[in-house]
Amino acid sequence: MNYDTKINNSKDKENITMSKTIVKVTKSGNRYNAVDKDGVKYTGQITTGARKRAFANGTALEQRVNKSGKNYWWAVPMSEFEATQVPVIPVPSVDVPSGHSEILNFIHSSYDLKPKGLVMKELKWKYLVRSAVRGKNILMTGPAGCGKTMASKSLVNSLDRPDFYFNLGATQDPRATLIGNVHFDKKKGTYFSESVFVKAIQTPNAVILLDELSRAHPDAWNILMTVLDQGQRYLRLDESDGQETINVAEGVTFVATANIGNEYTSTRVMDKALMDRFIIVEMDVLTDSEESGLLQYMFPHLEKDLLDNVAEISHTTRMEAKSDSGKLSTGISTRTAVEMAGLLYDGFALNEAAEVTIYPQFADDGGIDSERTFVKQLVQKYVSDGSDENLFNEQDIESDK
Repeated sequence: MNYDTKINNSKDKENITMSKTIVKVTKSGNRYNAVDKDGVKYTGQITTGARKRAFANGTALEQRVNKSGKNYWWAVPMSEFEATQVPVIPVPSVDVPSGHSEILNFIHSSYDLKPKGLVMKELKWKYLVRSAVRGKNILMTGPAGCGKTMASKSLVNSLDRPDFYFNLGATQDPRATLIGNVHFDKKKGTYFSESVFVKAIQTPNAVILLDELSRAHPDAWNILMTVLDQGQRYLRLDESDGQETINVAEGVTFVATANIGNEYTSTRVMDKALMDRFIIVEMDVLTDSEESGLLQYMFPHLEKDLLDNVAEISHTTRMEAKSDSGKLSTGISTRTAVEMAGLLYDGFALNEAAEVTIYPQFADDGGIDSERTFVKQLVQKYVSDGSDENLFNEQDIESDK
């Protein structure tokens, strides 16, 4: 994975051996993957823009550490990546076996493929991998910010398969995204240009991510009906001259994500017939200890007690939202907790991080009885080292009237 280079320390004139990680960016479908010489993927650690630029410029990316101890990626000549390779030894890949006994062994040993940054129970991860290996359509459900998209992308990174990503929630024209467009050219006249999705479903053993399926336009659902049906598995190109029918290639797996519930006002009630074409993997909401462990993994330089406070604040809001007599209508997501920890890492205080990430999520209607006041009081307990003193003194308020 790594190779060693020696850097001279000007202070004590000693040679210190530091480990480098250099990756090469390759294109798989419409996704840019970053892998080191051993085939280990670092895709999730590098921004999409950095990967695209490296691929377009033919450069490698080297992991470096800045003065504050935070990792970043720097473009370096491809020759530096090639120098890390041992040419006589082929790079191994994760091949999905075909025999039943080999598949059983692969599925039940697959938990080692799960990245540490994804908190997911072993049973559900194995079920997710098994469903992909068996070519099932998978629907990831759970509240916003719980890790559905991350789990889907982690599955892709764990399998050596071509992958494609489509955000259906951001699609304004489903037919153009899923089928294609009719264009006019002065020389060619009117012609049909098929979409990337058409190319994706014709790629054998591809994993196709359909993000935000619950926010998609109903036209997208109608188009996907025959594609997802195990008894049909085709897409009709209505816009093309001959109304060509495209069959889904062998081994193609669809992984979709959806937010299901009354609190997601921009989502649509998903068609039962569409949902019936998927097996459902429900993401669990993290406990406070699980969330604290995740934050410690992501921000190892921060104090454990500080990250415990963030996790406890998040967990308390979720428990309040679930309670029949709770004072909150919604809880803080793990995504928000990660953002808070990031602000703490960048030097913001806990109350400052809460003010810009948490408070705007809660209404302040009702004065001292509002949801925002409740959350402020909750945060204040941790800001003031565990004191349960109210943020607003109700007696003083009464005496001022």
